[in-house]
Amino acid sequence: MRAAPGGMRTTAAARARRAAPCLAFCRAGRLRLARGRAGVYGAAMLPARRSPAPAPVLPARPSVVPLAATALLVALAALSASCARGPGGRGRGFSMPPMPVEVAEAAPRTVRDQFRALGSIESDEIIEVVSELNATVARLPFVEGQAVAQGDLLAQLDDREIRAESDRAEARRDQARLNFERARRLHESQAASQQDLDEAQTALRVAEADAAIARARLDKTRIRAPFAGLVGRRRVSPGAYLRAGDVVTELARVDEMKVTFNAPERYAGELRPGIGVEVAVPAYPGLRFPGRISVVDPIVNPDTRTVALVARIPNPQRRLRPGMSADVAVTLSERTRALTVPDEAVFAEGNQSFVYVVKADSTVTRAAVALGTRDSAQVEVTAGLEPGAMIVRTGHQKLFEGAKVMPLTAAAMMGGAPDGPGGGRPGARGGGAAGGRGR
Repeated sequence: MRAAPGGMRTTAAARARRAAPCLAFCRAGRLRLARGRAGVYGAAMLPARRSPAPAPVLPARPSVVPLAATALLVALAALSASCARGPGGRGRGFSMPPMPVEVAEAAPRTVRDQFRALGSIESDEIIEVVSELNATVARLPFVEGQAVAQGDLLAQLDDREIRAESDRAEARRDQARLNFERARRLHESQAASQQDLDEAQTALRVAEADAAIARARLDKTRIRAPFAGLVGRRRVSPGAYLRAGDVVTELARVDEMKVTFNAPERYAGELRPGIGVEVAVPAYPGLRFPGRISVVDPIVNPDTRTVALVARIPNPQRRLRPGMSADVAVTLSERTRALTVPDEAVFAEGNQSFVYVVKADSTVTRAAVALGTRDSAQVEVTAGLEPGAMIVRTGHQKLFEGAKVMPLTAAAMMGGAPDGPGGGRPGARGGGAAGGRGR
């Protein structure tokens, strides 16, 4: 019995579709080749099903289905053989295309060992300007919030009574001086005793002291700035009666500011006066104010286990104000030629860190590295790399020892061209790793 022609065509087409993946995967193609060859000829031997009613027998036509299936299997066998041959005809297996990766250069840069702390900005000097006398305020010639020079008048008190007392003290001093001169001449002519001369001299000294006290009281009616700085708001108004100790205003020196902050006790052995700091404040984003530590408290706070520090920050433009919060970065050490790589280029296996180095032939090798200071963007490499080595920045998760890559710079990854012909080549900079180790 022969199989129906329609059934044979349907079965052969299904087998051809199942054999299609052999075009991409050679080994699977060879396996399916064997199975397909056995299946085709087996299907050709199957008996046809009987139909319930006899059908008219048509003239037999020569079937081409077995011949088509055989031709397909022969083509698949030829494809499998070509996949197993290299360019020179030698069998080398399937070759993966180069993997595009972003690369970066291991370059020297300045690295700082830092810690950060939150601090508070204070004036280098700040005082409350007070009255030393009981007197009425005559006038306040300063402008609130403005800069004043040393010696500028801040307040004038009513000085009429005090001035009169000063004038009287000066008059008594002048009289005492005349009496002393007269006694001295009489003593020289032996008309006055030594005791008379001593009494006249003592009276003169007392009168001079009284005049100096009166003059000092008179000077205190004019309250002046003891140093240059910024004055605060007025605490009193003209006409108000002040008692000794009443506050007129505040005065702050702002040409140099102080920043007070605390450091963890683990840094106590490295902290010393003169260490550089950088201060950032919310009022001026992006600006950094350099300064130096001036005070290191010798006592560690037993409650917080921290060391109190004071740093001085030059403030020539007077941008910093007392009371501002400050983000303080303390630089414990600095290396100007430290070798660094992007942080994302480093991966770890156990306790060992690695990077992939791109060699001159655009293949990669895994290099063991020793790390130093690390921040959010860069990491210092203390051993395992040479300056100028080209390393894989992103994409190392899919790589293996000896993998072929297509190096791309960051600009190329954003849409530019590959770095160099044929996908980029690191050139002489490749292969600069030390201590590399394969899988």
